[in-house]
Amino acid sequence: MQLPPKVTDRAYARLCEIGAADQGQALRVAVEGGGCSGFQYEIRLDQPADDDVVLEKDGQRVVVDSVSMPFLAGATIDFTEELIGARFTIDNPNASSSCGCGTSFSI
Repeated sequence: MQLPPKVTDRAYARLCEIGAADQGQALRVAVEGGGCSGFQYEIRLDQPADDDVVLEKDGQRVVVDSVSMPFLAGATIDFTEELIGARFTIDNPNASSSCGCGTSFSI
């Protein structure tokens, strides 16, 4: 059995700040082919689908589709605020390398 991704309290707090649940939305984290390292993350607000893994806290939800789950097993989904901007980030132990942008990786 695969470990589901972990979502930090900071990520859930940011979803609350932007009112995701109030709009019936969840944070979708998916893995797609492409990017400069072979795979890339897609992070967006979306409606949950029937086959999604739903991670929830205080009414806020993060969803991962069944195809992306193996790539995100054991990963940590966080929200960071830096000088270059604020964004959701993924610390993925399955990635053997990643590019500087933080959205592309290889296994």
